[in-house]
Amino acid sequence: MANKTWLFGYGSIMWNTGFNFETSELCHVKGWVRRFWQGSTDHRGTPEFPGRVVTLIESASEHCWGTAYRLPACEATNIIEDLDYREKGGYNRTELLLTLSRGRTITGITYIAHPHNPNYLGESPLEDIARQISFSTGPSGSNKEYILELHQALEQHNIQDGHVETLAQLILRQTESTS
Repeated sequence: MANKTWLFGYGSIMWNTGFNFETSELCHVKGWVRRFWQGSTDHRGTPEFPGRVVTLIESASEHCWGTAYRLPACEATNIIEDLDYREKGGYNRTELLLTLSRGRTITGITYIAHPHNPNYLGESPLEDIARQISFSTGPSGSNKEYILELHQALEQHNIQDGHVETLAQLILRQTESTS
C-alpha cells in the first residue's frame, strides 16, 4: 500500500472502526448517496432473514458525508486485508475521490455493494426497510443497533442524511409501539 492510504467510512466503520488509524477527518464523496439497500446475511442478519446495511448508490447531483481515515503505512496492507474479509458479503473495494472538510481532495478507498451481487436487495418503501431492520439479527448483533449507532455517529458529526434519519425515526416509533 502507498505511504498515505486513506479509507472512506460511511457506515459501520464510522462507529465500529476496528482498526488503527493515524488521523481522521470529515469528508464527502460527490455523486453518491448512502442507502440501506444491501442485504446482510453474515453480520446483521442471516441467509433466511437478511438484515439491511448501507451501500453507496450513484446519484450525480448529491454527495455523501462520512469519515476519511489515514491508515498507518506499516499496517495498511493488513488493515485492508482484514477489511476485505469484513466486507465480503457483497462489497467490492473501490477507489473514490474524497473531498476533505477543508476542501482538499484526495484519493481514498471504500467498499461499495453493487446491484449485481447476490445479497443486494435494492430500493423498497422505507416502512418495509425499517420493519426488516427492526426484526433482523445476525452474528454481529441486531440490525436495529447498526442503524441507531450509524444515526448517532452522523448526528455527532452534524451530518444530515434524510434516508438514515427517516429510517431511524420509523424504527424508534416501531419500538415504542411494541413496548
